[in-house]
Amino acid sequence: MIIFVESNFAVQLMKKIHILLLVVLVAAIGVIMSLSMNTSTYAGFAEAQENEGRQFHVIGKLAPGKPIDFDARKDANSFTFYMLDNNGKEMKVRYSDSKPQDFEKLDQIVVIGKMKDGQFEAHKMNLKCPSKYNKDQTPSGFNVKEYNSTLN
Repeated sequence: MIIFVESNFAVQLMKKIHILLLVVLVAAIGVIMSLSMNTSTYAGFAEAQENEGRQFHVIGKLAPGKPIDFDARKDANSFTFYMLDNNGKEMKVRYSDSKPQDFEKLDQIVVIGKMKDGQFEAHKMNLKCPSKYNKDQTPSGFNVKEYNSTLN
């Protein structure tokens, strides 16, 4: 009878280990799937149009001479603008958040979103502001000083 109790204990322990391994395996598969589904790639507007509904990062700049439509009274958390991607393709972009300060002065924009109804619907935007200090535009009277440290 003692042998039966020990083997029953071993069976119960094995069942618990199997259940624990199964839970860990299901959790790992869930994490892997969620990470793979949330990935987006860098592309141009042409590729985003070919894959409507898929999320992309598009790098570009504001299209010169095109309007930026923002009316805070109508909707402070949305505005539209035209952007040229790095391939030169122009697209209307609708950004679903507030308009950044000095938006018109940006050097580069990365919009993150997907194509919808013929325009790019961005839910996130990374901005590259113009540099205040360019090497060719050093202010007059600015001198670079070298400091040598000597130990006595």
